[in-house]
Amino acid sequence: MLRIGLVEDNAGDARLIQEMLREPPVTEFRLTHSTSMDQLLESLEHEPIEVLLLDLGLPDSQGMDTFHRINDRAPELPIVIFSGADDEQLASIAVSSGAQDYLVKGRINSFLLKRAIRYAMERKRAEEEIRTLNRELERRVAERTVQLLRANKELEAFSYSVSHDLRAPLRHIEGYVAMLQRVTQGTLPAKAERYLETISTASVEMGSLIDNLLAFSRMSVERMTEAHVDLAMLVDEVVQGLQMATADRDITWKIAPLPAVIGDFSMLKQVLANLVGNAVKYSKKRECAEIEIGVGGQEDDRIILFVRDNGAGFDMRYYDKLFGVFHRLHAPDDFEGTGIGLATVRRIIDRHGGRTWGNGAVDQGATFYFTLRAAPIPATQLLESQ
Repeated sequence: MLRIGLVEDNAGDARLIQEMLREPPVTEFRLTHSTSMDQLLESLEHEPIEVLLLDLGLPDSQGMDTFHRINDRAPELPIVIFSGADDEQLASIAVSSGAQDYLVKGRINSFLLKRAIRYAMERKRAEEEIRTLNRELERRVAERTVQLLRANKELEAFSYSVSHDLRAPLRHIEGYVAMLQRVTQGTLPAKAERYLETISTASVEMGSLIDNLLAFSRMSVERMTEAHVDLAMLVDEVVQGLQMATADRDITWKIAPLPAVIGDFSMLKQVLANLVGNAVKYSKKRECAEIEIGVGGQEDDRIILFVRDNGAGFDMRYYDKLFGVFHRLHAPDDFEGTGIGLATVRRIIDRHGGRTWGNGAVDQGATFYFTLRAAPIPATQLLESQ
């Protein structure tokens, strides 16, 4: 049996509604009739209903306030408003506020009334199902997020611990090899001395790998201090820091005017050091290398920045490995490195809410892009530009 609530203070209108409900085809129903807001609220306590037919003009409540009071009290209850006011604006406000339908007295019949009741209940049921699904989805996403955060922290702690613990035995290897080389200098066969030199070189490379892995692990937990960062100044510092490595190189630098951004100064310096350092490294076989640093447009509210070179480039078929830890697309004999630089770049930019990508071609150079939030322009600068 369908339980219908009716709130109507006009006895004639109430009788008319009941007669319409009794017209064939008849659905068995039970009607709870209230003539005021207080009476309805009291009846809701002990007589549950499945749908409510509501007149907005009551002795103790008027207009949309009538709807809001009931909707706040019973948000799960589908409400069909019927009113003597043929007001399109009021009807729009009512439906947008959560009413399932708005019917005008004198313009409804049995068919329209029953259809409105049926649709109101179906829509409300569908809305509740969607809300339930959304709540379940949000719960699952929250649980999954917690699990991922925990797994990432455990992985980072493991990486840090392993890297830190590897340091001690590595120091022992380096130390004993150095002592052995000193005490046996000139007494060992050339092949044995070459073996010791290979062990020493491999120890140094392993130490570099461990240092980079430690730095990479710390990058996820290191505290970020966001501030106004002058990218032009930062790039200048990075290029100056590479002078020793580029002293005997013929490099054409093309550095465009760069904007100020919001970010952590030290982390962004690491990003530029890695990207510009890579450009210098992978263009070392060019007689005249070209390295360009500039702005590549805008993405949403972020600036696209890039570092481009005319060096060795890479095969785009292996792009998915480009930003991975320890993934290298060139032989160690061709270009030195540990394969952590680009992974560090991506992690830092991720922490800044931006994204990283790149493109290139074998022997035709490469371009790496990243996005950062632009710093607001000072008011004084805005006034000067007007």
